[in-house]
Amino acid sequence: MDEPDTEPPLVVVPGADSSSRQLCFAWGPAEVLVCETLFGRAGTENGAPSSSRVFVVRRDQDIYIQTLRKLFNESHGIFMGLQRSEEELAGKSGKAQLVQVSKNYRSVIRACMEDMHQAAVSTRDPALQGQYSTQVSILSAMELIWNLCEILFVEAATAGPLLLRLLDWVRLHVCDVDSMVREVLGSESPSKHKLFWNVVDIFVLQGRMDEARHLLSKEASANPTSMNMYKILDDLMKKMPVPSLSNTQTLTELELKWQHWHEECQRYLQDGTFASNPHMESICKILLGDEDAILEKKELMTTWYHFLVTRLLYSHPTVKPMELRFYAQSSMDLFLGGESSPEPLDLILMAAFEFEMHQVIKECSIVLSNWWFVAHLTDLLDHCKLLQSHNLYFGSNMREFLLLEYASGLFSHHSLWQLGVDYFDHCPEYGRVYLELHIERIPLSTEQKALKVLRICEQRQMHEQVRSICKIMAMKALRNNRLGSALSWSIRAKDAAFATLISDRFLKDYSERGCFSDLDLIDNLGPSMLLSDRLTFLGKYREFHRLYGEQRFAEAARLLLTLMTAHIAPCSFWMTLLTDALPLLEQKEVIFSAEQTYELMRCLEDLTAGNPDKQKFQDDDIETTKVEMLRLALARNLARVIVKEGTVEGS
Repeated sequence: MDEPDTEPPLVVVPGADSSSRQLCFAWGPAEVLVCETLFGRAGTENGAPSSSRVFVVRRDQDIYIQTLRKLFNESHGIFMGLQRSEEELAGKSGKAQLVQVSKNYRSVIRACMEDMHQAAVSTRDPALQGQYSTQVSILSAMELIWNLCEILFVEAATAGPLLLRLLDWVRLHVCDVDSMVREVLGSESPSKHKLFWNVVDIFVLQGRMDEARHLLSKEASANPTSMNMYKILDDLMKKMPVPSLSNTQTLTELELKWQHWHEECQRYLQDGTFASNPHMESICKILLGDEDAILEKKELMTTWYHFLVTRLLYSHPTVKPMELRFYAQSSMDLFLGGESSPEPLDLILMAAFEFEMHQVIKECSIVLSNWWFVAHLTDLLDHCKLLQSHNLYFGSNMREFLLLEYASGLFSHHSLWQLGVDYFDHCPEYGRVYLELHIERIPLSTEQKALKVLRICEQRQMHEQVRSICKIMAMKALRNNRLGSALSWSIRAKDAAFATLISDRFLKDYSERGCFSDLDLIDNLGPSMLLSDRLTFLGKYREFHRLYGEQRFAEAARLLLTLMTAHIAPCSFWMTLLTDALPLLEQKEVIFSAEQTYELMRCLEDLTAGNPDKQKFQDDDIETTKVEMLRLALARNLARVIVKEGTVEGS
């Protein structure tokens, strides 16, 4: 897609004082954080007291409008259904399915527009009312454009049915007719109402012949003198040939019928049949496709594309799709008449009539306030195999580029980001990379949200992101002194260093309090304890306490000695382990063998001799007392073992 020809709009940051202070900014995934600095333009501190302010400039503000949530959520389901049914979209049934998908998208736009209109009516806040009204206008334009694209590109209506579709399109998007009809029919004498002929003209201009004839019958009843003219005009309107959606008649047959009917209308007009009634004469001229007569009703049509469809209905009902561009351009020129220049919406519709799909998408990308429209429309057109040849210069195609932009905007929202994940999943070239970059920026405000993000990453085998999330949550838990949660997250991240750090905190906590917190977690470490030596020690040390509590003293003694001799226990914890041996040494029944007792003695001497703070160790009365008690208990246990075993050599 080419760069836009226009300059980007100027964004004014409300509240920022550009005359006295500078702004600094930082890019985010879908927004810019702007803050005022304390330095003037010359780079020197101005010294003026001021409050610090941070502004958020969002790229896609519509994401945050509550009433548009329905648009994003419901269209996501339609999008996902279209991706799943891709293999089925072949042949005529596939085309019908694509048309149905397009209609589903339009129904969501219309439902959202009605909700927004209701919100505008019910609110008393003028600012909100203006915001809602603006959104209603935008949504209305979106549906108008989408409907035309559906007719021309998705359905690809052929000559004949094309005109019927365009008539439906115009009727759907003209909103003032029904209220006018109700007002006229609700009056005591409809034919005398000031808007009567306006309503009849509108029905004729929209090809709604039955309704026009019904109103004209009221005029005939009220004015018997015009009965003859009414019957002739009614007969002409009744006999007007119109294209059929079925294949019961060929275009040639339709053109012949239409030519005979056209000549009959011409004959009555030339005979002066309607000369005494200007309104009926005007209608007859419209039936003949007289451009001047149709343009006289310019105020009733309001738009050039309504004029285009009316003009085609009465002058070229079998128009072919490729001929539309010529009629559209001349209709816009005639309707505007040089009095005003085309609006952006006019240019978009003109591009559609010219079958310039890429220009439609480009103009919509520039004009519309969000990426929703172009992303979903382009995806639909891509499924119609209409954009296959259009690749962008940086390697991706247009569909993927626009889906990436839309999904990136969703990721800036606290809950809509989950929809963005699915859009990235269906971008085969860059979707994975974008997802990895954006998912790392999701604020993990709660463990529930973190688990949700983690599940998404695990399903897509995003191992780096899984580790990153687990590390972040482990650090948060550690800062809040939630050791169990921190250990659980570090194990999930398979982070040996962090698991070691948290295990040390557990051991320190045990040393200070004399008991373990989060026993369930430690008791059920299982194979996870092999992640690091310190975690292994923590799990085994807890197992020692469990065995001791179950009075399985022999097993507890063997495990305790293993922890001492395997050198997986931190040196700072050796005295605690030796102290834990004291109750086992003092049991009535001898638990430690002579060899095990010698091992414990060696460990005690290694601790006292190899301690770098030996002097401090010796000066600490409590530690000294512990050492003396241990030596005494070990000596006493050794004596008991020797007596029990009968000889030192035997031990």
